[in-house]
Amino acid sequence: MQLRQIFDAKSCTYTYIIANRVGGEALIIDPVFEKLDHFVRVLRELDVKLALAIDTHLHADHVTGLGKLSKLYNCATVMGERAAVEAVSLKVKEGETLKVDNLRVEVIYTPGHTEDSCSFRLNDCVFTGDTLLIRGTGRTDFQAGCPYQQYDSIFNKLLKLPGHTLVYPGHDYKGDTVSTIAEEQAFNPRLQVSCSTDYANIMNNLNLATPKMMDIVISQNRKMGVDYEAR
Repeated sequence: MQLRQIFDAKSCTYTYIIANRVGGEALIIDPVFEKLDHFVRVLRELDVKLALAIDTHLHADHVTGLGKLSKLYNCATVMGERAAVEAVSLKVKEGETLKVDNLRVEVIYTPGHTEDSCSFRLNDCVFTGDTLLIRGTGRTDFQAGCPYQQYDSIFNKLLKLPGHTLVYPGHDYKGDTVSTIAEEQAFNPRLQVSCSTDYANIMNNLNLATPKMMDIVISQNRKMGVDYEAR
């Protein structure tokens, strides 16, 4: 399996390009609009055709590249069934499996950061979006986020995966690139709680600033960024 992790420094977002073989089909997870030229180059160099473009949730900190990639490659676009997005090709729910070439991607519904958040499991990897980060978790204070839902998503779904499962997050702000379920269970400071109420108390007192241009970004992402032009 070929896996490429591409970092957008402006939003601290990770995008993932995954393919099974040279000359085959590929999928992309959480593409950032401003990095489209980079994605096109990587796909060309790997000699793969993009078949599937996935967003883990409706992003508030960057414009998605889903719409433009769909136009470039005629690929399918995918989000969770609760995503308030107008033109996505396929909305998926818990337990469904996406197939690209010989790759099988399991959908895990993991609300809490947003109500539409999903994680995607592929072999011994899980792509957690903004739900589970490396030594952190995604904020829960807007877009119908809920710390109690996020606690359930993390403790009763993600942490039930085998401990060796590689965790690939949607963001990182400290320079980390990958973790494991076992590491996060042992060392993630937000997960060292005894109950959902303790977790909610942590998340409800983060006092984080609102993402810059959130209203504009969300408006663009409801249309998959199709008419957005990079500034």
